Amino acid sequence: MGLDRMTFEDRPDPGAPGAGEIRVAVHGSSLNFHDLGVATGRMPTADGRIPLADGAGTVEAVGDGVTEFAAGDSVVSCFFPDWQDGTATIGDFSRTPGDGIDGFARDYVVLPATAFTHAPKGYDAVEAATITTAGLTAWRALVVDGKLKAGDTVLLLGTGGVSIWALQIAKAMGATVAITSSSDEKLERAKRLGADFTINYREQQAWGRAVVDWTQGRGVDHVVEVGGPGTLAQSIEAVQVGGHISLIGVLTGASGEVPTAALMAKQARLQGLIVGSRREQQEFVRALDATGIRPVVDRRFPLEALADAFRYEMGAGHFGKIGIEW
Repeated sequence: MGLDRMTFEDRPDPGAPGAGEIRVAVHGSSLNFHDLGVATGRMPTADGRIPLADGAGTVEAVGDGVTEFAAGDSVVSCFFPDWQDGTATIGDFSRTPGDGIDGFARDYVVLPATAFTHAPKGYDAVEAATITTAGLTAWRALVVDGKLKAGDTVLLLGTGGVSIWALQIAKAMGATVAITSSSDEKLERAKRLGADFTINYREQQAWGRAVVDWTQGRGVDHVVEVGGPGTLAQSIEAVQVGGHISLIGVLTGASGEVPTAALMAKQARLQGLIVGSRREQQEFVRALDATGIRPVVDRRFPLEALADAFRYEMGAGHFGKIGIEW
């Protein structure tokens, strides 16, 4: 893989769906840090792999035995198509679209109906595709694992897809939110989405202490930790005693030192997670239908300009999600 090696080619039409399958005309996707790793070769995968973990579109036909979907339904893919429900049992990407199996950068797919859920009502394909990876990750971090409730305090790192989804979810559920960025302009945009406290981490390098001060010395209930080893120490400082840190990202590296004494003193729960199950995605969709939240899509690219979209992602200038549509 590699951005300069991306090519488009004609492949055979997948045909009609078999028993338990649906045929979907794919019209939209969104980019994730994981997709970028695959596209640039940092996360090696099979030669000729079709990229993009997120996919949304319209059902064209259903196979025998499929009752959940009908032709014309708007659907969105699942990051782990084999993880239907229950606790996590998958720890790799061997069955993740765009990595272990072919992704959604194509016109049509025929897959098991259980590899999709209904899309949120009123969402277009790009908007729907933002929930597969980033949206569900934020939902699981805060609601499924974190048991978020009204009145809780939340710290979010940066203004990428997961963090902005988490901001919207947290505010919809009555939480108070702090968010970091190196851009004052992005912090202003976050305020307009409801952020209660903003920190420019370049100007205020001890941002963990600043968050503690903002909470009058208590610390926050939840941290959505997307940075990894370069930010974890500050996140541990920011969390309250007995709080919850969702470790979901490795933007600053795949390994590093964990301040174990500080984590022990905080008696905090540090939980790693990768996206979520199909059942959790269905619950997330119901929540989106109930609240009316719409995703923040920074910019949209046509599928033909996928390499340019990845280059834009590498520039880290986006706020929210980058969409791909066709």
